Amino acid sequence: MRYLAKICYDGSKFQGFQRLNNGKGVQNELERVLSILENQKVVVKGAGRTDALVHAFHQCVHFDFTKNYSEEKLKYAMNRLLNPYVSVSSVLKVDDSFHARYSVKEKTYEYKIYVGEKNPFYASYAYFFYQPLSLEKMKECAKCFLGTHDFYNFVSGERGRTISNIHSIDIVKKQDFILVTVKGKSFYRYMVRSIVGALVDVGCGRKTSEEVKRSLDRKSDMRFSVLPPQGLYLMNIDYD
Repeated sequence: MRYLAKICYDGSKFQGFQRLNNGKGVQNELERVLSILENQKVVVKGAGRTDALVHAFHQCVHFDFTKNYSEEKLKYAMNRLLNPYVSVSSVLKVDDSFHARYSVKEKTYEYKIYVGEKNPFYASYAYFFYQPLSLEKMKECAKCFLGTHDFYNFVSGERGRTISNIHSIDIVKKQDFILVTVKGKSFYRYMVRSIVGALVDVGCGRKTSEEVKRSLDRKSDMRFSVLPPQGLYLMNIDYD
């Protein structure tokens, strides 16, 4: 029987989502708990990987059980056994053809930029930026990324494919935070952090929107800032 679980976690307490030999991945923790409940090894498949220190409000995983738990009972049992930095918001029985990664229609990420007075309690949960930022310039630059592009200059590492489609980018200021919300179907390593880094570069005057345009689709080799991971949140996975 296949289950879909929606989970959230504090990324500052993990070295990423992926299973690691040292046991410090979110996947390790989920598989530890599920294997206890199933009395045998359980493998978890995630909707995507998040890097070390990246947070998730709504990550999705699927796994197969031989035991037939009710959805509420399984959610309760998982939350009782998981460490304090991971929680399960819902569990749903799904068809065996469902796949947490390959069935995704859209992912939503949010990046938090803190522009207020220095506050140590936000250090693990936002990117501190103390220079003036023009939201108008950032919003204008955001239009460059919409649609299908080759994001080769906005990802990390060598890949066979770097083409992706960005559905929308929204930028708002709420009190001492600038929130950048990026939606699309697929994202490569450091891609969101690189996109928001380019927006910050333009917003503070280090780069221009024209330079961003030229860098897309490999029209130039110019690279932009890659923002640190602690400001990034996986907010939603849409399967509809």
